[in-house]
Amino acid sequence: MLSVGLTGGIGSGKSEVTRRLDRRGAVVIDSDVLAREVVAPGTPGLAAVVAEFGPEVLDPGGALNRTRLGGIVFADPARLAALNAIVHPLVRARSTELAAAAPPDAIVVHDIPLLVEVGLAGGFDVVVVVDVTEPVQLDRLVRVRGLAEADAKARIAAQASRGQRLAVADYVVDNNGDLRALDRAVDRLWAWLQTTLAAPN
Repeated sequence: MLSVGLTGGIGSGKSEVTRRLDRRGAVVIDSDVLAREVVAPGTPGLAAVVAEFGPEVLDPGGALNRTRLGGIVFADPARLAALNAIVHPLVRARSTELAAAAPPDAIVVHDIPLLVEVGLAGGFDVVVVVDVTEPVQLDRLVRVRGLAEADAKARIAAQASRGQRLAVADYVVDNNGDLRALDRAVDRLWAWLQTTLAAPN
């Protein structure tokens, strides 16, 4: 098994990369998906978030209002750290379960947006960084996701810098171009991952 930590800043296109890796046969474990699962209604994770941030972070149906919570935590590093302290251990535990269930010859890709921020780079056989420039990030967040420019800048600033991510990378996927260019880049990445998996330890 090859354990891959995949990361990149918000708006870098990690999801596009992981979708393509999944189609090529990787076992993808998406931390964003798991982060939603562990704070779903009725979970201990959601109860802990409400205890920390108050019932105003719930919508009328009792589910987490992620937009309201995001407005709180992305404006205050201490509040973001408090949220991460609740969610990250739960996500790590679930991720470990899923990885243990993968076949022994699998390439297991852990999509972890905050891999650098929470110090997980050393926990994988290889680290892959999906890289874009900050102007490209900003454009995607504003034009594609519809964020206000100030909100987009705050979310970028709340994450590790581009340089910090690149410093831990074993492989960098440049995603400043279009989707056809990304397809070619993921083909090269997949070939590299297969070669790395086959290499003797």
